[in-house]
Amino acid sequence: MEILEHDLNLLVDKIKNAENFRQTLDGINSIYPFSRYEYIVSSLLSRKILSFEEYLELRDNYINRNLFLHVFEITAPRGFGDTWAFGHLLSVEPELKRPTKKIDPAYKGEYDLYLPYSTGNIKIEVKASRAVDRDKADEPLYVKALSSDSERRFLMNFQQLKPSCCDVFLWIAVYRDCVKYWVLKNTVIKTHHDFTPQHRNESTLDRSRDYEKADIFEGQIMITNANIKSVENYLVESRAIRQAIIEQYES
Repeated sequence: MEILEHDLNLLVDKIKNAENFRQTLDGINSIYPFSRYEYIVSSLLSRKILSFEEYLELRDNYINRNLFLHVFEITAPRGFGDTWAFGHLLSVEPELKRPTKKIDPAYKGEYDLYLPYSTGNIKIEVKASRAVDRDKADEPLYVKALSSDSERRFLMNFQQLKPSCCDVFLWIAVYRDCVKYWVLKNTVIKTHHDFTPQHRNESTLDRSRDYEKADIFEGQIMITNANIKSVENYLVESRAIRQAIIEQYES
C-alpha cells in the first residue's frame, strides 16, 4: 500500500491546485465499491495525467505485490488454518494426504497430514500464520499485512505445536506478495529456545517455576525480526517440500 500511495502522490502533484485536490480527498466517503483510491484514479484519468495504459500497469503492479492480501481478510481462524492453508498446501504438494482411521487405526486427529514413505507414513503437523506489522496492533489484519521484503517489525505466531504427536512440522507463512514454507523435524521445535507453553498441562501448570522443554505438550513459537534466523535453514521452495519432509524425518 505504501508503494501505491507513493506512486499516486507523485501523480497528484501534477494536478493543478494539487493542495485543493488533497483537501477535497479529506472529505471523500468510502463506501464499497467506491473508495478514495477510485476517486484519485478516475480524477487522474479524466485530467489525462494518467493514461489508460499507465493505469493498467499501476493496477498490475499492485496486484502482483498483493497476490495474497485476500488471505488476510479471512477472519475465522478455522477458515484460514483449516480451509485456506490446507487447500493451498495440497495444491502445491499433492502427494500429501489427509489421515483417516482406515490408514491409521489409532488416529485421533493428533496430526494433520501424512506423506507415504517406504519405511512408513510420515506424520505431519501443519501450522500457518500471517506476517503482520507489530506496530499496528489495533488495525485489521489486511491493514497490518506485510510484504516479504518489508523492513518493518513483524510478528508470526505458530500456535498449538505438539512435537510428540508428529514427526515433522510444516509451517506456512503468508505475506502480501508470497507464501513461504518451513519444514522442521519435531525435535527442532521441542528444543527451540522460544518454544513456550501455550495451554497449561500438568507439567507446566505453574509457569512461574522452571520447566524442561520436554515437559511442554502443547506450545507456541512467536517468530519476529529477532529470531527468524533461528529457522532460516528450514526454509524451502514449494517444489522442495516433499524432499525436505523426508530429509527432516530421516535426520
